[in-house]
Amino acid sequence: MEIKIIPYREEHHAIFRQLNLEWLDHYNLTESHDLMILDDPEGTVLKEGEYELVKMGVTESHRGKGISKLLIEQCLAKAKEIGAKKLALYSNHQLQTAIGLYEKYGFYHVELVNSPLETADIRMELML
Repeated sequence: MEIKIIPYREEHHAIFRQLNLEWLDHYNLTESHDLMILDDPEGTVLKEGEYELVKMGVTESHRGKGISKLLIEQCLAKAKEIGAKKLALYSNHQLQTAIGLYEKYGFYHVELVNSPLETADIRMELML
């Protein structure tokens, strides 16, 4: 099976929302800020001036196939292409596989201050 990462388009909205609610609900992390992002990803994430990795998930039946690595590599390549100097992300300590992946790609833990997410207890950054 060939796996290809494609840019987000409006036609992907429903599956994007479903995919992210799948993992958020699984870990009991869904909150109003998540729903705001999932209801309007273009307005809340894609058109903002800051660069943050947000709402990346792989459905359970497709885990273990290297998709998360492809996702993060695509994100890093795009960030460099557009001239980003730093990427940030918020996470939760329950997501150990994701945190390990972020660390593998050079993200480091920083102090969590003024998180927009009540359930986020981790903030990480990567200087590009």
